[in-house]
Amino acid sequence: MNIKTMKLDWNEYLETAAQTVAEGIVMLKNENNALPLDKNSETAVFGRIQLHYYKSGTGSGGMVNVSKVTNIVEGLTECGVKVNEELLNVYKKWDEENPFDKGAGWGGEPWCQQEMPLDEKLAEKIAESCDTAVVIIGRTAGEEQDNRLTAGSYFLTELEKDMLSKVCRHFKKTVLLLNVGNIIDMNDINEADPDAVLYVWQGGMTGGTGTARVLTGEVSPCGKLPDTIAYNVNDYSSDKNFGSEDRDVYSEDIFVGYRYFETFAKDRVMYPFGYGLSYTDFDVKTVSAEKNGDTADFEVAVKNTGKYSGKEVVQVYCQAPQGKLGKAARVLCGYEKTEKLAVGESETLKISVRLSDIASYDDSGVTGNKNCFVLEAGEYVFYVGTDVRSAKKALSFELSEDIVISRHAQALAPVVGFDRMKAVCKDGKYEVTYEKVPVSQVNEAKRREENMPAELEYTGDRGIKLADVVKGRNTLDEFTAQLADEDLACIIRGEGMGSPKVTAGTAAAFGGVSKRLGEFGVPCGCCSDGPSGMRLDCGTNAFSLPNGTMTASTFNKKLVTKLFEYMGLEMAANKVDCLLGPGMNIHRHPLNGRNFEYFSEDPFLTGTMACAELKGMHSSGVTGTIKHFCANNQETNRHFLDSVVSERALREIYLKGFELAVKDGGAKTIMTTYGKVNGLWTAGSFDLNTQILRNEWGFKGLTMTDWWANINRRGCEPDKTDLAAMAAAQNDVYMVCADGENNNDNTLSCLKSGTLRRSELQRNAENILRVLMETNAMKRIMGQDTSVEVTGKPADEQDVDSDSVEFFDLKGSLELPMEGYVSEKGTYKSFALIVDKPGVYKVTVKASSDQSELAQIPVTIFSVGTPFGTLTFSGTNGEVAEKSLEIPMFSRFISMKMFFAQSGLKLRSVDFELTDKVL
Repeated sequence: MNIKTMKLDWNEYLETAAQTVAEGIVMLKNENNALPLDKNSETAVFGRIQLHYYKSGTGSGGMVNVSKVTNIVEGLTECGVKVNEELLNVYKKWDEENPFDKGAGWGGEPWCQQEMPLDEKLAEKIAESCDTAVVIIGRTAGEEQDNRLTAGSYFLTELEKDMLSKVCRHFKKTVLLLNVGNIIDMNDINEADPDAVLYVWQGGMTGGTGTARVLTGEVSPCGKLPDTIAYNVNDYSSDKNFGSEDRDVYSEDIFVGYRYFETFAKDRVMYPFGYGLSYTDFDVKTVSAEKNGDTADFEVAVKNTGKYSGKEVVQVYCQAPQGKLGKAARVLCGYEKTEKLAVGESETLKISVRLSDIASYDDSGVTGNKNCFVLEAGEYVFYVGTDVRSAKKALSFELSEDIVISRHAQALAPVVGFDRMKAVCKDGKYEVTYEKVPVSQVNEAKRREENMPAELEYTGDRGIKLADVVKGRNTLDEFTAQLADEDLACIIRGEGMGSPKVTAGTAAAFGGVSKRLGEFGVPCGCCSDGPSGMRLDCGTNAFSLPNGTMTASTFNKKLVTKLFEYMGLEMAANKVDCLLGPGMNIHRHPLNGRNFEYFSEDPFLTGTMACAELKGMHSSGVTGTIKHFCANNQETNRHFLDSVVSERALREIYLKGFELAVKDGGAKTIMTTYGKVNGLWTAGSFDLNTQILRNEWGFKGLTMTDWWANINRRGCEPDKTDLAAMAAAQNDVYMVCADGENNNDNTLSCLKSGTLRRSELQRNAENILRVLMETNAMKRIMGQDTSVEVTGKPADEQDVDSDSVEFFDLKGSLELPMEGYVSEKGTYKSFALIVDKPGVYKVTVKASSDQSELAQIPVTIFSVGTPFGTLTFSGTNGEVAEKSLEIPMFSRFISMKMFFAQSGLKLRSVDFELTDKVL
């Protein structure tokens, strides 16, 4: 076998992640010389989150097993800060008596932890020896539920407000750190008036390290807000419709985030988009700015005029003429970040803006160019600066006539009418007006017929393997012509979660999921949940990365690419081909529970950050799956919600980042959403998956559904078994089936009835095969394996080798022998099940202990990475005891692990029994 060896230096990985954290932190306020911290003085740290740093949000995007998360107190100590031990010990004791609530089951963790009531006398006492206090407030969030307008979610709790006000009252300097996934309400914070406020976001396993570097001045803050912070949540243009259970009407249209505020409501902005302070000062001057054909090119000189070294971000915004379409006052169209500049040092940045990126989409024909991206005649003004509000005019030019950038067909337009927001400029002032949204005139069935691919004549097995196509001996058509109907039905089924055909505990296998496909030399590609690191439910540890919001806040494409080069190498080391990320949905509203996974309210920043991540992964021979395609901007009722959006808003806002990732980032795999867009579930939307993605953008990769997604045809009820509708739409892979070889779907029956064509399945198969041919899984079949040598990674006894995970058949009941296994504190026991009969199972652990009856030995049971409960054994004096809990097991493959909080439990068996309960 020809093995190519690559190297992953774990210490460089850690360093790059910590640098990303440091550059993603956004400092909103720094008065009274509160920061940087004085290492010669003692610092008091308040808030229980100092002991429980939130590395990410919850759900599939946060379930990364890690050996170590460095919290902020640990980071400060590593950086040489003297942390007040008396106060720290008070928090440790209280935390032991009031354990962190991890919740139980999927999404069971609360968004906020109970805060320790702060004794005013304690604050007063500690203030006698410490001038500066650091207060840490944390939030998590995640799948299935949005943030809420309640204390402990969007608002501070009474105990948090009380803590902050007492600390501010007694300490000379107070620094507030917000360890959160997205923005929260700032009014109570402003009322308490801390001296410094920083969004430290969720920085993964190196979060505390990067945060401490900023607090101590080792790194000057250089993160910029990827979202506008308004005074109140109802100031956001999407607020009146957000959270609907059935239909979410995007009446604000293109006026989302700063596009709305800078056009209509500047006075409602507390902190503008792109804002972020530094410890130093910069002089930013435009050296040159000119229109060169299809681009506007800028040279901007940045000089460090302050007292600290640091980096600065230069941002370019365009103000297009209002024309007939009406437009936002400013739109981000370019940005770059300097290198680290010493005091007095300068750097000149070059930023080139494609005029196509500032074009507007005419979905009504008001310009005379219906369904076109158009640059309307008039004056185009470009502003250069360090945030959207402070940017200064740098260039203007006139277009004497409309210019059509690209022509399109109507696609994915609304099927029901509504009124949308439109800007009208009168006497130099923008006014909000409303207009009717154009509705769809498309016959989707006719469009599908017009795009029907030619059928390859079935040849049967000619002995052509997929490797022959890779080597150029045969064409892909020749290979695909060998596949029978049954093969074509199998190849569109992803298998999982936790399929034994790929790395244990991952999200899915795709491609060669049947015996016959394997005999044709089709590999199984492996998908692992992301985007903030690999989710390996069998218990294998992985690297936990900064979340999407923090990554975007860096505005540093080069750094993000470097970080994801390391991510790609780690994926290759674990035989993972696709990371299910980056997440690319727009921060349309601050209450979206999954904002932490996504980048920004701005599609250009979103798209360019996704390109940076993809570039990094591609350089390491793996890829990312951009998701969720598209308009997945709330979690409430996400499986059934209908997002009603104009074609213009889709094209300019909600599809734009995906388009950039496809055209500039070379995206190879895409995931559709759970819900509907304009009345049709995206898993079966021909307009989305074929007309826009492939016909217009030229995408050549594969598209997959979200896991167990609904599918429908226009006017039909959703059906998870309607894989024929998915395939006809050219959504290539259904994620996931319990068994790729045998599945209860309608593919073969629809082939027989003629409602699905064999040519369509052949087309989908080739989309899948093109991606597989570029994977490391394909190289392994061809004897060209890629080996990754990992150096510098600390040994961890808790880590699970995914190759060693054993699978057991669970056929309604199972007694899993554990004789001879004795628990050790802080360790895991991992295994996996192949479930023959899905349902709710009673899981019984039988064990004994030689310890006394007063001993407490907790065992937490995890299923598919989620804790479902803790069984606490008392000492049994050697007698066998048994404890049970119920766990739903509706997947074919279940990765399980048991975490032992104490030593000395002698296991006898773990028994499984199917109950008659139905969820």
